[in-house]
Amino acid sequence: MDRDWHAWHADYDDPDSPLSHRLTEVRRQVGAALDRAPAGPLRALSLCAGQGRDLIPVLAEHPRRADVTARLVELDPRNAELAAEAVRAAGLTRVEVVRDDAARTDVWADLVPAEIVLVCGLFGNMTDADVRAVVRHCGPLCATGGTVVWTRHRNAPDLVPAICDWFAEEGFALLSLTGPTFPSAVGTHRHTGPPRPLPPGVSMFEFVR
Repeated sequence: MDRDWHAWHADYDDPDSPLSHRLTEVRRQVGAALDRAPAGPLRALSLCAGQGRDLIPVLAEHPRRADVTARLVELDPRNAELAAEAVRAAGLTRVEVVRDDAARTDVWADLVPAEIVLVCGLFGNMTDADVRAVVRHCGPLCATGGTVVWTRHRNAPDLVPAICDWFAEEGFALLSLTGPTFPSAVGTHRHTGPPRPLPPGVSMFEFVR
């Protein structure tokens, strides 16, 4: 997609921006997912992680931080480096930032299924068919009992109801969804279905204009 994803992050620094409001809600849901996760080691995945603002600050302050092994995958080199700097500054030794294409299932193969899967900032940048494909792959990515947090704009035609239906079809139960007046939908689903293998060598999605 022909967009400067480094510059795109600037709106996060404006506390009144819709993107900042979305970030606050995503972080709240990530913290809640950590709170309800079972005792013991945890795994977290962040697809198209950008500068890591969804996950890194939450882990840095959470009592479960030492339990979490996380992988953030980001293709933009500037964003990936900023995320890596944030990880180092927070002392999160079990968190890695990988510069790669997060659409490739092979990037995640050795860390699935995970207790927390972040799919934030993706669904507004791909075809509806690819959104459906990502939801389908969230089953293998997410452990039974684990949490998926996702976002999507509410522009017409509003795809959010369909996304919720697709998660239900894949064995996910809705935990939380921001209302229609919120600038961007933030959804949280718990995986109730059985474990499924992640297919190798698959590209789950492609960003489009």
